[in-house]
Amino acid sequence: MEPLIVPTAQTPSRAPVPEHLGKYALLGLVGKGAMGVVYKSFDPHIRRPVALKTIRRDLLEEDDKGNFASRFRHEAQAAGALQHPGIVAVYEYGEDEQYAYIAMEFVEGSSLRQYFDQKVRFSPADTVSVLSQLLDALHYAHDRGVWHRDIKPGNIMIMSNGRIKITDFGIARIESSTLTQVGAILGTPGFIAPELYLGTDFDRRVDVFAAGVVLYQLLVGSAPFTGSPENVMYKVCYEEPVAPSVAARNPALQRYDAVVLRALAKRPQDRYASAGAFREDLMRAHEEAISPAVSEETIINNPAILPLTRATQEAPAGARSVPSHAAPGSASRAGGTAPASTASLAAAGWDVAELAHIEQHLARFIGPVAKVMVRRGASESPDGPALLHWLAEHLISPSDRAEFLKFGANARPEAARPAATHPPAAADDATKPRGPVTIQPTNRPTPADLTLAARLLAPHLGPIAQVLVKRAAAQADVTRDKFLLALAANLPTEQERAKFLAAFGA
Repeated sequence: MEPLIVPTAQTPSRAPVPEHLGKYALLGLVGKGAMGVVYKSFDPHIRRPVALKTIRRDLLEEDDKGNFASRFRHEAQAAGALQHPGIVAVYEYGEDEQYAYIAMEFVEGSSLRQYFDQKVRFSPADTVSVLSQLLDALHYAHDRGVWHRDIKPGNIMIMSNGRIKITDFGIARIESSTLTQVGAILGTPGFIAPELYLGTDFDRRVDVFAAGVVLYQLLVGSAPFTGSPENVMYKVCYEEPVAPSVAARNPALQRYDAVVLRALAKRPQDRYASAGAFREDLMRAHEEAISPAVSEETIINNPAILPLTRATQEAPAGARSVPSHAAPGSASRAGGTAPASTASLAAAGWDVAELAHIEQHLARFIGPVAKVMVRRGASESPDGPALLHWLAEHLISPSDRAEFLKFGANARPEAARPAATHPPAAADDATKPRGPVTIQPTNRPTPADLTLAARLLAPHLGPIAQVLVKRAAAQADVTRDKFLLALAANLPTEQERAKFLAAFGA
C-alpha cells in the first residue's frame, strides 16, 4: 500500500471523487502517492474487499510518449498473470471518464517500511522468515519472466497473520516487453543494483540485489548504503558494504555475512543466479527450522483506513505524504504547500504561460508529475530563478539537474513573476536566495579547476565528488562555465552554490 496523505488546510478545491468506479463503491482512503490514489472498495459480485489503485486519465493522456500510461496498464498485465500467496493478486483493469484503475487484493497489514520507521527490531528467526517468503515469491515471478525492479520495504507488506505479500509490480518488466525506456533508471536509491546505474545489461538479479539490501537492513537495523542519492550511487557501484556482523557489532550474525555480501555483489555474475539459490543458501546459514510467518510479538497494529470525507477526496495527487502509520488527521512535520490552482497562481502575479514553459521542460525528466511539481514550487518560491532551483533540487540525477538549470539560462524565469511583487532583498541579508549566479562563457576547465572543484565538493558529497568532477570535465562540449554550473547544481542550497562559484572568481 502506498503512503497515506494527510490533507492540509491549503488544499485547493477540486471536483470530488465519484462514489463508484465501475461496479466498485469507494469506501475509504488506503494510501496516496504522487500519481495515484488507493481506495478500499468491495466487489459486489464476488463479495470480497478489494483495493482500487487509481490514476487520473488526464495524467495518462498528458504523457506524450505514452510510457506512463503503458506502464500502468502493464502493471495489471504483469501482476495479473501471477498467482502466488506472497504476491498481491490483481483482479481487473478498468477505465471510466476520469480515472483508470486496477482492482487488486485488499491486504490487511503494515509495510516493512513502517516497521523500520517505528524502530522495530527483527530477530534472526523473523528476519529469515521474511526473506524466505520474499525470495520464494520472487523466484515464482522470475520463472514466469516478471521482474519487480522496485523491491524495497515499502513494497513488502506483513499481514496480521505474519505472512508477507509483495505489492506494486508497477514497474515490473516482462522479458519479452520493450516498454522500458533506454537509459531510464527505475527503482529506489539504495535498492537499485549497480548495473542499472552503470547502464549495462541487467536481468532478474536486480531483484536479488534489492532483496539483499532488505536482508541487511533486517539484520543490522540500518541500510548498507546511505547518504544523498549521489553518495548512495557511488557506494552501490564502488564501495563494499561492511559485513552485517561487524555493522551490528554482533558476532552471532557472522553465519549470514557471506550470504548477504554475495547477494550485494557489484557484478551480477558474482551474485546469486536466482532468488531460489539465494533462499537455499540463507536456509543453510540459518541452520534452524524456518517459520512460515513472522512471530506474533513482532507484528505491529494495522494502519487505519481514512473515511472518504471531503478533505480526503480533494487531496491533490502530488501532496506531501506522511507514513501510513501516522494518526489520521495529524500533520506532517515536514509540512509543505499544496499545489496551487492556475487562477491562484495568476492572482499571485505568476506568468502562467511562462510556468507552462517550465513545466514542459521539467516533464522531460519526471513525466506528467511535472505539472504538480511546478505548481507546488510556485507556491513555495518567491520568484522565477528560485523556482528553477527548487525544482532542480528535486531531480535525483546530477546530470539532470545541470541540464535543467542550463534551460534556465536560456529561458526567462525572471519573467515568470513580476519583479514588483517581490522587492529586492536588503544588501546585508545574506541568507535570502538571490537566484542563480551567472558566469560568462570562457575556455575549458583547467586541471587546477578540477582539483579545486573536487576539494570544495568533497565535504558535501563525499567520495563521489571526484567522480562527478571527472564526468563533468569529460563532456565533449564542456566549457568552464558549463563545468562549474553542472557541479554547483549538486549543492543543496543557493548560498553553497554561490560560495562554490565565487571560489573560481565567477
